[in-house]
Amino acid sequence: MWDSYKNGFKGYLQLERSLSDHSVDAYLHDIEKLTQFLTISDSSKTPGNIELKDLQHFVKWISELGMSQTSQARIISGIRSFYKYCLIEQICLKDPTHLLDAPKTKRKLPDTLSFEEIELVIAQIDQSTPEGGRNKAILETMYSCGLRVTEVINLKISGLYPDLGFIRVTGKGDKERLVPIGKDAIKYILLYKNNIRVHQKVQKNNEDILFLNKRGNGLSRVMIFYIIKEMAMKAGIKKVVSPHTFRHSFATHLVEGGADLRAVQEMLGHESITTTEIYTHLDRDYLRDTLQRFHPSFK
Repeated sequence: MWDSYKNGFKGYLQLERSLSDHSVDAYLHDIEKLTQFLTISDSSKTPGNIELKDLQHFVKWISELGMSQTSQARIISGIRSFYKYCLIEQICLKDPTHLLDAPKTKRKLPDTLSFEEIELVIAQIDQSTPEGGRNKAILETMYSCGLRVTEVINLKISGLYPDLGFIRVTGKGDKERLVPIGKDAIKYILLYKNNIRVHQKVQKNNEDILFLNKRGNGLSRVMIFYIIKEMAMKAGIKKVVSPHTFRHSFATHLVEGGADLRAVQEMLGHESITTTEIYTHLDRDYLRDTLQRFHPSFK
């Protein structure tokens, strides 16, 4: 009975919201959980006649399954998105999720590196080798632009605009954005592209991919993790460091420097400003630490 609604929702997510296959599958899994609950409850309700109390019983059920609060919140978010679609398509006249409470999840502030620590990590790269020249360009680009690991491995030569100081990045949901890039990162990208990459045999379908492995294929996410972990270890950094640490550090340093949150949101490619607002918490910590260090009443 729900199959037609699921198929319609799938089309909406793919065509109107331009979400990746992975994200679409996650949303459909959330709806599958709801229909599983309805089957167990021996309910034949359609989306149009489900009420708030039905969803409250559903939330109680997934909680009793032993799901974490984060997983529960994600499923409820998926159900809310489904009902947005139902309202648009007039499958239902009101949204039963409007007053539905989700479990409060504690947002963990990410580890960040100081500018000096970032430089120390990058300084561990041996630039005398072709891989070192490539890795230097990768890490400089990640910190300069705050890229996700998937964004850096998918960077295209056709997306470089060095004269303008921008790169074109494909983010979540295949959404493209133009991101400013610093002079150092541009310098090392061009050194890699013009002096190292040109001597490689490039495998088919990788001609436009900027960063390549020894075999001429695009890099994997795991490879970027490995490169950063190794350099952090050589630098003696004791924090948990990953590719995302570079992104978090980029955003934190911008906010600490007084950057407008909307501008940071645009550069990071966050769909919602609330995702970017985590960095205001980091900024408050920074401000408190600054006060404690420099204000006479805090000493």
